[in-house]
Amino acid sequence: MRRNAPAVTLVGLFVSALALTACGASDPADDDPGAQQDDAATAPQEQFNEADVEYVSGMILHHEQAVEMSEILAEKDRVDADVDALAQEIRTAQQSEVQEMESWLEAWGHADHDEHAEHGEDHGDHAGMMSEQDLEDLADAEGPEASRLFLEQMIVHHEGAVTSAQEHLEAGENPEALALSEDVIDDQSAEIEEMEQMLTDL
Repeated sequence: MRRNAPAVTLVGLFVSALALTACGASDPADDDPGAQQDDAATAPQEQFNEADVEYVSGMILHHEQAVEMSEILAEKDRVDADVDALAQEIRTAQQSEVQEMESWLEAWGHADHDEHAEHGEDHGDHAGMMSEQDLEDLADAEGPEASRLFLEQMIVHHEGAVTSAQEHLEAGENPEALALSEDVIDDQSAEIEEMEQMLTDL
């Protein structure tokens, strides 16, 4: 009988191992409500409202025009070096934010919303946006006059963006879009002060 004891022990260990394996087969996240909530919070369809959609759509157009204005200035000669450097910083930063905002609209199921917004009567309908005539004036300006006009137009453009961002903070829901609004207020307010000083120094 003693010679059979090791066999019984091995069988018992094997059964125990099977039981442990079966218990461990389930995903711990399935039993963790907190983990499920975290997954839901990071899903593309996180909370947003119409104010978020309208704001992001409008801000894409707003940023795209700032990029266009910066590109117009970049093609000119005899532009103030500091103004040209700032314009390139604005161009780089706002191109990146446009890509980010477009990804939000796609995640929210409104990927074509910013395209519809382009059919408005005039860009000037949006806060701080330049009209087609404004852009033509900038394109026609040369040298120091182009530097001055760019600063004057971009100050108004930034002020419109800050106003839109402040309004969005009151009405929006999406955390990422709200964080962008806070960044727009901080960054563009600082750039407004910088550009006002540049105007004085020209």
